[in-house]
Amino acid sequence: MRITATLLSTVACLAACPALAQEQTSPVTTNAAVDGQSNTAAAQTSPTGELGAGDIVVTATRRAERLADVPISINAVSQESLQNSGATDIRGVAQLAPSLSVSSTGSEANASARIRGIGTVGDNPGLESSVVTFIDGVYRSRTGSGLNDIGEIERVEVLRGPQGTLSGRNSSAGAINIYTKAPSFDFGGYGEATYGNYDAVRVAGALTGPIVKDLLAFRVDGVYAKRDGFYRDVINDTDYNDRDRFFVRGQLLLEPSSDFSVRLIGDYTRRDEKCCGAVYVDLREKTDPTPGVAGDFAIAPANRIVDVMTSLGAVFPSAGDPYNRRIAQTRGRAYSNITKDYGGSAQIDWNFGGAALTSITAYREYKSFGAGDFDYGNLDLVYRADDGNAFRRFRTFTQELRLNGEAFGDRLNWLIGGFYSNEKLRVSDNLRFGTDYGAFAACRVIASANPAAALRAPRQPGCLSAAGRAVLSGVVPGTQPAFGAATGTILAGIDRLSTISDRGALRDIYDQKSESYAFFTHNVLKITDRLSLTGGLRWTKEMKDLNASFTNDNTVCAQQLGSLAPLLANPQLASTVAGILTLSCTGNSSSTISGKSISDSFDNDEFTGTAVLSWKPVDRLMTYASYSRGFKAGGYNLDRSDLGLAYLPQTTLAPNAAALRFDPETVNAYEVGLKYSSRRFTFNLAGFRSDFTNFQLNTFNGTNFIVQNLGSCDDSLNGGDVDNNAATGRCTSDVGTGVRSQGVEVEAGFYPARQVAITMGYTFADTKVRRNIVGSASGEPLDPALFLLPGAQMPLAPRNVITTSASWTPDIGSNGLSALFYIDQRTSSDYNTGSDNFPEKVQDGFTVVNARVGLHGRDDLWAIEVFAQNLLNKNYQQVAFNAPFQGAGSQAQVQAFGATGGFATANQVFTSYLAEPRTYGVTLRTRF
Repeated sequence: MRITATLLSTVACLAACPALAQEQTSPVTTNAAVDGQSNTAAAQTSPTGELGAGDIVVTATRRAERLADVPISINAVSQESLQNSGATDIRGVAQLAPSLSVSSTGSEANASARIRGIGTVGDNPGLESSVVTFIDGVYRSRTGSGLNDIGEIERVEVLRGPQGTLSGRNSSAGAINIYTKAPSFDFGGYGEATYGNYDAVRVAGALTGPIVKDLLAFRVDGVYAKRDGFYRDVINDTDYNDRDRFFVRGQLLLEPSSDFSVRLIGDYTRRDEKCCGAVYVDLREKTDPTPGVAGDFAIAPANRIVDVMTSLGAVFPSAGDPYNRRIAQTRGRAYSNITKDYGGSAQIDWNFGGAALTSITAYREYKSFGAGDFDYGNLDLVYRADDGNAFRRFRTFTQELRLNGEAFGDRLNWLIGGFYSNEKLRVSDNLRFGTDYGAFAACRVIASANPAAALRAPRQPGCLSAAGRAVLSGVVPGTQPAFGAATGTILAGIDRLSTISDRGALRDIYDQKSESYAFFTHNVLKITDRLSLTGGLRWTKEMKDLNASFTNDNTVCAQQLGSLAPLLANPQLASTVAGILTLSCTGNSSSTISGKSISDSFDNDEFTGTAVLSWKPVDRLMTYASYSRGFKAGGYNLDRSDLGLAYLPQTTLAPNAAALRFDPETVNAYEVGLKYSSRRFTFNLAGFRSDFTNFQLNTFNGTNFIVQNLGSCDDSLNGGDVDNNAATGRCTSDVGTGVRSQGVEVEAGFYPARQVAITMGYTFADTKVRRNIVGSASGEPLDPALFLLPGAQMPLAPRNVITTSASWTPDIGSNGLSALFYIDQRTSSDYNTGSDNFPEKVQDGFTVVNARVGLHGRDDLWAIEVFAQNLLNKNYQQVAFNAPFQGAGSQAQVQAFGATGGFATANQVFTSYLAEPRTYGVTLRTRF
């Protein structure tokens, strides 16, 4: 904490001593973000009135520079483009940035951003994002905070590739910098009101102006949004994925001189929404028609898991037509959840003359509740109660200091900085088996042994009819006891399994404390007027401590372990017994873990950096080549399921916190590119390659979340990473690059006439998992559920993405009226939406189109616009996943392993979070 005290005392000294600021003019940018706003505004209101991408001013290098002069790969999206496209959060940015994609899953708190096909699945809060988000220079610890409606935005910069030598938080894949509108010393503001389908209402506005002329200015932004949901719950007669949120942000800007400024920002967001619904997309059972012959599969007449669920009262309202968006949640479990996100920051900029100092101090709290029905069906299989014990909470303090300046007659532009972060994360979980779980689980065991419905009686002990119990017991003439001498013991175990009802976690607590500090430098040396060399270096230290405790009332698991675990030593019975125990104790949900506490800690440190050589052969053309090394710290899988195998008694009797740990992720990235800029035409081209070692992958297998680090073994694993055996595929040599992302990015802007702008972007990203893959830096075998990954394209990583936009704002007459005609589109090739690459989760290529038409008065004093997002109402998925507990096995496993490999059938039911349908409406806007 001495580092914290030192940084805070520095800030206090700066705040107390503004009179010491020297009245000198320096070419060094002080408040780069605010200067970037004023420079961009000046360019956009230039006398020519012509558009040009070269006019966009960015601060990605912590200096206000023209986009065309920055030798890094970056998308810059202006406020006007965001407004025309209808973007109100970072998801909308992806429509205009082909290398960026954003998806959300079980909650909007679980958002995941990807750049060039690389990102982190957001369901597990223990994993930090490979793509970090900054809002007004403040690091947001998880991408979900960027899904808030954050008011009027000045611009968004999407930096591609590893980051860390220019600002506080490091990242391995890229960064999203969001800059909001700063206070102005001129009085003004705006207001807008939107009404659309799904009864959508959005009201937003801002007011800014001076408090003390030329000394103190203010700005207040506010947004309120409410909308019906896109899904209809036919059981609870309500809608899901609705919107009910508000946001407010207040700012003060103090400028006692041109060389000293303080910007204070405070904001608060509250959401109370039902999210997220999921539909059934595949209910089929697949079988092996020719045992011993690989590659084929057949569709069974019925899925025994679906039959079991139907016999217990399940309905499937989206069967055969998932885009009817009809869902069925357990009666009484249609919970709405509250999310609160608030905090404040102070940015101090002080120009000494030859150098400028920037300090950004921030504190934030984020809390998202997570009650809900997590089997996504009307059977009560698994849920989190709405009792206040299901939430994730972040409390984050960050301090960043940067000092930058010039030397040797502006030949050297230097920057040094430091960063400190203290984050306290608490995850409280109360995941419980529902009232139908025991009956369902027992029926699943019986149906897996024999699909004949006559053997099952869903509401009887063990799901066995009288005939079924007689057959399995061997009392029917011509039959033998199904499990030999252990038949009575195993049938008693199935009977106990069927009694599980409303059992599980009451309050599991995971407290993770993360401290990070870093020192970095970024320097640009102008070798000649046209040739520059950039060098950056960063040292990062990460320390994490985990303390967890468990409260659980699943006594059935404890009984099962005591009775059945000894049978695991019997090779003929081990598979059956392990299955029953796993269903009884899934996720290590057992009273034997109740009252126990675990703890662990570790630290990582790493040197990272960058080197860039840029050359301008002519004024309008810049070329560059770069190397960067990035790093993302290791962490903990905050899910007790990863403590070990649920069917082994010692897993919960003596839990080991170290089992939850995963390794840090590193990347070596290479890039070459060129940027051409003129008034009528801009063109950017980049070729890239990024090699990731120990890539952190989070996968849901239908029962548990698995976190593994993908790395490639230097020696051949002889197919051990693509088989169905968890014991094969261990690496005893060095582990290297596990994921490689390489490709080409093209961006162009055409400005053929005044008030006409056309932009195009294309990203080809060959983002693949390498071969001979293991699951950790120590060489542990890859989980068999991930057998499709080696050699395959990464999940959620389309190889081809094309974006285009066109706008025309012609004058109407000579009285100041103008029109707006705008359209954009994003076309994506096909990709797999699941971390395991199962074929049931494939999303075919698709195109999303947005459009807007409007009429504007003089100086935008008033405007009316009609708009449509997803104009063509394209149906597509965000993420498909294994429906929790509802079957096992994929078509791919039947094809690869078949009956001889343990997959005679695959009856896993699959569900999916769908993307938004077409929305449209009208907006009234005023600006003054």
